[in-house]
Amino acid sequence: MSNHPSARPGFATRAIHHGYDAYAGHGSLNPPVYLSSTYTFPTVEDGSARFAGEQAGFVYSRVGNPTTALLEARLADLEGGEAALVTASGQGATTSLLWTLLAPGDEIIADKTLYGCTFGFFNHGLAKFGVKVTHVDLTDPANLAAAISPATKVVFFESPANPNMRLVDIAAIAAIARGHGAKTVVDNTYCTPYLQRPLELGADFVVHSATKYLGGHGDLLAGAIVGPLETLTQVRFYGLKDMTGAVLSAQDAFLVLRGLKTLNLRMDRHCANAQAVAEFLAAHPKVAVVHFPGLPTFPQYELCRRQMAQPGGMIAFELKGGIEAGRRFMNALQLFTRAVSLGDAESLAQHPASMTHAFYTPEERVHHLIGEGLVRLSVGLEDAADLLDDLRQALEAA
Repeated sequence: MSNHPSARPGFATRAIHHGYDAYAGHGSLNPPVYLSSTYTFPTVEDGSARFAGEQAGFVYSRVGNPTTALLEARLADLEGGEAALVTASGQGATTSLLWTLLAPGDEIIADKTLYGCTFGFFNHGLAKFGVKVTHVDLTDPANLAAAISPATKVVFFESPANPNMRLVDIAAIAAIARGHGAKTVVDNTYCTPYLQRPLELGADFVVHSATKYLGGHGDLLAGAIVGPLETLTQVRFYGLKDMTGAVLSAQDAFLVLRGLKTLNLRMDRHCANAQAVAEFLAAHPKVAVVHFPGLPTFPQYELCRRQMAQPGGMIAFELKGGIEAGRRFMNALQLFTRAVSLGDAESLAQHPASMTHAFYTPEERVHHLIGEGLVRLSVGLEDAADLLDDLRQALEAA
């Protein structure tokens, strides 16, 4: 980072300092946690002006709190967006945004592979209220160009996708969507803004489960949306306030702010450990295929190098013995913990077909490219040698 005073501080510096002046907070090194549901007005006129949006200030914590506002400012800065809105979960972020952007008769085009609860919201929620849900293989932008219609208002995808690690060319998809008047929404949970910034590649909105890497310690639930201020103001006062009520607490906002301080350090370690694990698995005779963007054998290896700073900390793989071998492997793990979620300090292993993607029918899993024997690893911060030892003994049991 340049020492020139006009240079923009680096990522780590902004993740620790952006938006907070300790001396304005009574000298407190850490920002205060404002535990208040409501806020007072000096006069009736001030209250009226705040409710009308004519005066800055807080009214009620369902639409804003000083601690959550600091987290929003910091996340918007790190993602390179105009504004951010934090929510009580990643699902709260997705639903609050889409309830605002979509209406009956509209279409949303989504990639073929989605997190299970996102898939459930689209196909069992939005579809029930008259929104057409179309799933397209967005790894080939030509498929979007062929499917998009005047009714398409949103194009939604994850990159990498949960759980099979497929990548989507964000710039190419965003350009096609923009040309047809549709908004592009990218779930950036797997990467965080440290590894990938979809808005800089042309996306309109980013959503996060901040429960994962942004929080980083498995001790909170949180979500976030980053995008244009005007639209996020609508989401705040409609999608969040009226439709979902998925409001983040000040205490959890404080914990996410704490997590951001070590985000770059943690992500570097997650990525280094995942690379070592992926290379070990790829060379093991019992492993059929490893899905990891950092392997040269990964079909979208070059796309990863183009739009991601590092390949991330998530790995999916399949054993040659299929689902039964997968079960034996999972049950034999000792250091890797059998659990859903991801992005924690602890390494986690899960079986999507019976856990995070149980929302899908077996036929839907086949259609959406989620193998019955697929195992997903969230590689944590432990010593890499210990992780490899655990995988070695579990593969012997498989």
